[in-house]
Amino acid sequence: MAHDPGAEPQPGLWPYRIDVALRVIAEIPAAVLVVAEVLVLFTGVTARYVFHAPLVWTDELASILFLWLAMLGSTIALQRSEHMRLTAIVGGLSPAARARTDALATVAVAVFLLMIVPSARDYASDQWFIETPALGIHDTYRAMAILVGGVLMVVTALSRLLRLSWRDALFGIGIVVALAAGLHFAGPWLKAFGNWNLVLFFVLLLGAAVLLSVPIGFAFGLATLAYLATLTRTPLTVVVSRMDEGMSSLILLAVPLFVFLGLLIEMTGMARAMVNFLSALLGHVRGGLSYVLLGAMYLVSGISGSKAADMAAVAPVLFPDMKRRGMDEGELVSLLAASGAMSETIPPSLVLITIGSVTGVSISALFTGGLMPALVLAAVLAFIARWRGRNENMAGVVRPPWRFIGKAFVVSLPALVLPFVIRTAVIEGIATATEVSTIGIVYAILMGVLVYRQFPLRRIFPMLVETAALSGAILLIIGTATGMAWALTQSGFSRQLAAAMASMPGGAAGFMAISIVAFVVLGSVLEGIPAIVLFGPLLFPSAKLAGINEVHYAMVVILAMGIGLFAPPFGVGYYAACAIGRVSPDAAMRRIWPYLLAVLAGLIVVAAVPWFSTGFL
Repeated sequence: MAHDPGAEPQPGLWPYRIDVALRVIAEIPAAVLVVAEVLVLFTGVTARYVFHAPLVWTDELASILFLWLAMLGSTIALQRSEHMRLTAIVGGLSPAARARTDALATVAVAVFLLMIVPSARDYASDQWFIETPALGIHDTYRAMAILVGGVLMVVTALSRLLRLSWRDALFGIGIVVALAAGLHFAGPWLKAFGNWNLVLFFVLLLGAAVLLSVPIGFAFGLATLAYLATLTRTPLTVVVSRMDEGMSSLILLAVPLFVFLGLLIEMTGMARAMVNFLSALLGHVRGGLSYVLLGAMYLVSGISGSKAADMAAVAPVLFPDMKRRGMDEGELVSLLAASGAMSETIPPSLVLITIGSVTGVSISALFTGGLMPALVLAAVLAFIARWRGRNENMAGVVRPPWRFIGKAFVVSLPALVLPFVIRTAVIEGIATATEVSTIGIVYAILMGVLVYRQFPLRRIFPMLVETAALSGAILLIIGTATGMAWALTQSGFSRQLAAAMASMPGGAAGFMAISIVAFVVLGSVLEGIPAIVLFGPLLFPSAKLAGINEVHYAMVVILAMGIGLFAPPFGVGYYAACAIGRVSPDAAMRRIWPYLLAVLAGLIVVAAVPWFSTGFL
């Protein structure tokens, strides 16, 4: 999964000028909105906990601004080709075939947007009769974000289509038109098949779109619209309302805020300080740098909102020394990828926040339950790393003096405190995940300015735009997956799935085993957040009926998806690790399997022993 199609525009062409204008229109307001969200929420936290005078309007204003941030961020992600998509299949095609596939994906994106924009206009108009309770603002002003974002993305997609060769563009248009016509005329005949039509729309059509590199969020939305338009009389405004519901949860406001916090931690040098301390403490023992890598991933994981960002904060500091000790570069990347899978449950993981949002499971409970499962996997990986590194060259490696270690600890202490403050504040109920992210942002800014003296102002605007783009890509998936989950529920599929899962042999153990297999596959294709949004509301109630604790089930499925995410040949996390380590994917392909098998063994232990997930609840 990587970027959606689109070559860089060429200066002088009018589509290029349109693209530049669209970037200005989207990027500046989006950056302002990120800052506004931090200020509004931090003001609310300060008023509540410092002055004991809660401001009732802060959450309401933050929610209004949030939908605008999500849609503008999604627009930026489309402009910058940063929407998640599967590239494993398309990457193996010839240049000519890849160009036609890119054109087809671009047309598919444009068709989805052209279908959604009129419904977004009607939905925004209908919201005029709803006023926010604290501010008295018509909800249309919030709902207009979907319309404005949709229009900006339509223009972006059409501009991109104009930059393609006319043959490729006509090929994409022709395929989509032929498919739409076929579904239209086959509609009356398809209705006779009942819920078997779900296979056509949500397995074959959706699967083909994902494999042909249509961005996942748009593929979800297009499959849902095709199903509803072909086989039902449901107004498409329902899809917009479901998207609104999925993207507007105040819990999800933690997504952009933690993304921005992760970028701040990297920019201010806090992540490097943590890694340097661990390296001074453990680097002199055999396999010590492997332990440092695992420990550093445990500390920084989840804060940035991006596994690639987590790995990028750790690997460049450690890899040079590890290579000097004779470790194979494929081995390094394999350990890095496995550590990414290991750390998926560590709070404040955005996957945990998403599960809490879509299933109603307590985020505080999820944050509490996520630490021990990751620790189990870290212990298993440390054992494998020690065994694999038994021939490590330790010549010239000496333990640094305690004075040096103490100095590294003092330097890293402000950075080491932050992850524990964030997790403790949420677990103890002092602040919500969203509120504590603003506290972390202010803390990171103060530490960067006053302690580490690393706070280059020129990087702030690009970081704000990057925050909006990554958040928009994630939130659009959540929005369209919410619409898709609603369509599946209305069809009766959720009841059938629950009944089928409940009837599987083996009771709770059988249900858990099937879930592990299913989420490993889903993690390799859809990544964690879209898979959770789509299947979480369907499977978590079934797990509860089977007698499985919801927090325990959450840990198991997250770790299963982590294995899929970092398992070649489809797992995007694996290729991200290779890119960060600057290693060919082929060099690590054979070496990663012992580490993934170790993660799988750890996952089986976590699944078999619920105490690891629930013992501290």
